[in-house]
Amino acid sequence: MNSLARWTALLVLVAGCAGPKETIVLLPNPAGQETAVTVTQADRQVVLSQPYAAARVSRSGTEAFASSARQVQATYGQALAAQPLPPTQFTLFFVENKDELTEESKRIVDSVFAEIARRPVADVIVIGHTDTVGNDAANDALSRQRADVVRAAFAARGLAADKVVTIGRGKRELAVPTGDGVAEPRNRRVEILVR
Repeated sequence: MNSLARWTALLVLVAGCAGPKETIVLLPNPAGQETAVTVTQADRQVVLSQPYAAARVSRSGTEAFASSARQVQATYGQALAAQPLPPTQFTLFFVENKDELTEESKRIVDSVFAEIARRPVADVIVIGHTDTVGNDAANDALSRQRADVVRAAFAARGLAADKVVTIGRGKRELAVPTGDGVAEPRNRRVEILVR
């Protein structure tokens, strides 16, 4: 189960438990992936594997039932509205051996910043990467410079620089595995995680 699926399952459990009976409702995964939750009480298990499948757990046992989007909204609407937005990831690419964004990536910086701005308290991590051209020390420095360039672009748009964590990974986590000395454009990137 990937991290988004785990996050959704946990969210379901937190949002779904209330009242004298515990109610667990499996919400649709925002990314459209299949998820499932197994509810166990004593020797009885109920598997919730479809959106809005639900279970009530009480002292007398576990009972499966079908819920609906309307019922979930009526019962848990306020709790659901209070949830943080799910994490979003972006990738920006760089010119070979430089800390300069490609023209295409320059055009999408504003949309990345817009995603950051719509969150009341944004948590932003920028991880810089390089291709395999050059030595380790130079790639480590370049990957950090790339992350810092993105942080500066966000600061120019109003995000305090201390609100952005930057990391340089050099050539350690290639998007496209290559041998040493290969100028692969998809490896010259920063990955931005907005939470």
